[in-house]
Amino acid sequence: MTKQHANWSPYDNNGGTCVAIAGSDYCVIAADTRMSTGYSILTRDYSKIHKLADKAVLSSSGFQADVKALQKVLTSRHLVYQHQHNKQMSCPAMAQLLSNTLYFKRFFPYYAFNVLGGLDENGKGCVFTYDAVGSYEKVGYSAQGSGSTLIMPFLDNQLKSPSPLLLPAQDAITPLSEPEAVDLVKTVFASATERDIYTGDKLEIMILKADGIKTEVMDLRKD
Repeated sequence: MTKQHANWSPYDNNGGTCVAIAGSDYCVIAADTRMSTGYSILTRDYSKIHKLADKAVLSSSGFQADVKALQKVLTSRHLVYQHQHNKQMSCPAMAQLLSNTLYFKRFFPYYAFNVLGGLDENGKGCVFTYDAVGSYEKVGYSAQGSGSTLIMPFLDNQLKSPSPLLLPAQDAITPLSEPEAVDLVKTVFASATERDIYTGDKLEIMILKADGIKTEVMDLRKD
């Protein structure tokens, strides 16, 4: 009889897709609400968007148990920051904290693929996109998760972000108005849902502006 090795993994991929777009005075963060494992849907109503501060919202796909653990760490670190500095973290500060937190765990990483969206100190939209071990970049728009390979080429075609090699450095924010950005997000998710079995059910959209956060929900395919 041949000896069989246990095929257990500490990780799973629960699928789902996250998108963020930064504008001149807003940031749109969106994610679907389906959580799956393999060919099974675990729930159709799971929010992948987490508010970290008034001006910073995190959206994550990957292994949702690791995502929850990461959110708890960031929330507690932010609470300590608020006690020490008597103010909330800005979005760029939160971006650096998230990078440090992910890099600290690089030898046994959080299996989480993050997009952080919010407003900077001047009220301009900003989006930061990450890999699992904390390498990050400030961009005008980004997608992460199972549908990102379908969505990113579409966003590249529509928004044409400036090359990071250009000097002087170009501003990464997109030229769209807020309603145009929301419509674009709805379009890319409707398209991705047609081809990606891990994306679907509902679309949750958060719009960050200086006067607060607005939330929208749209139905997607349920099959």
